[in-house]
Amino acid sequence: MRKLEDFLKPTQKELFDMLCKMYKGCAAVCKGYYILVRGEAPALLVAHLDTVHSSPVREICISQDGNVLMSPQGIGGDDRCGVYALVTVYEKSKVKPWLLFTCDEETGCTGARKFAEMHRKGKLPGELEKIKILLEIDRKGKEDAVYYNCENPEFEDYIAGKGFKTEMGSFSDISVIAPELGVAAANLSSGYYNAHTLHEYINRKQLEAVVRKVTGIVAETVSPGFPKYKYMEGICGYGRWGQKAGKRWGAGKVPWQLFLAEEHAFLKTVPENIRDDYEALLDYYTVRELEEWRADYGDQIIPRICETEFGCSRYREMADEETAEKQKEGI
Repeated sequence: MRKLEDFLKPTQKELFDMLCKMYKGCAAVCKGYYILVRGEAPALLVAHLDTVHSSPVREICISQDGNVLMSPQGIGGDDRCGVYALVTVYEKSKVKPWLLFTCDEETGCTGARKFAEMHRKGKLPGELEKIKILLEIDRKGKEDAVYYNCENPEFEDYIAGKGFKTEMGSFSDISVIAPELGVAAANLSSGYYNAHTLHEYINRKQLEAVVRKVTGIVAETVSPGFPKYKYMEGICGYGRWGQKAGKRWGAGKVPWQLFLAEEHAFLKTVPENIRDDYEALLDYYTVRELEEWRADYGDQIIPRICETEFGCSRYREMADEETAEKQKEGI
């Protein structure tokens, strides 16, 4: 059985080739886009091969107890933790799940979109129509479940029963795949933190705990009577998110417009020197995630994350643009 470290150092292409060799004879490969590994259990697990870091991992720093992993190059837990989890669940499962490894999720879900296109054209195995549950393992933390625009209360309750708590997220591969297949989907935690920064780290024990839970879920899907959870368009989890945040929005789901209004109001409380960066990052992170980072590292973490995401701080970029404009006008 391969170790987590085996999945951290390869480039996306190297990892793609490695997985092709591992699953030779039982995988449908669309080179440069995705690897679909055939299974027998009616469960499809998803993870992406790329990371946001510009350099491959050369050094891995491990805590004395072996539990926490970091790298000066950025450890790439998003989403190498997910890739490791899929491979491990597959090895541990008596009845194998389907696996989907995608490319370039971080730059627009390119592999997932190609997979959806091939499905629409009828070029994927017909057995995919028997899939009853979709699980992506590509979320920070230890017990998060994100559903994006999938609103199936029974499915959400099932996942909650496995110890996962509903959280909010912006977009990922299952945002494309779930509506295409018509199957309810959740993005689950995989034990990494501080994604998209060089301060990213992996909690190995938390990752292994998620692997055990997902292995158990895969086993349950084979049981007679296990339902097919259908994809239902909506905004899952907004009501619960509001309650957790201490807002009084009632028991029902919260309209998207109300959420945006609350977000806009919250932005006014953010210090002006980081507000532009903060607003730009809301396309990628939730308010709760950004506030957790501010609590841990202070306001300076916001422009640093912006520099990692966009190559520069939006605040500084706007200041530079203003200076250049003044120089142009001779002010």
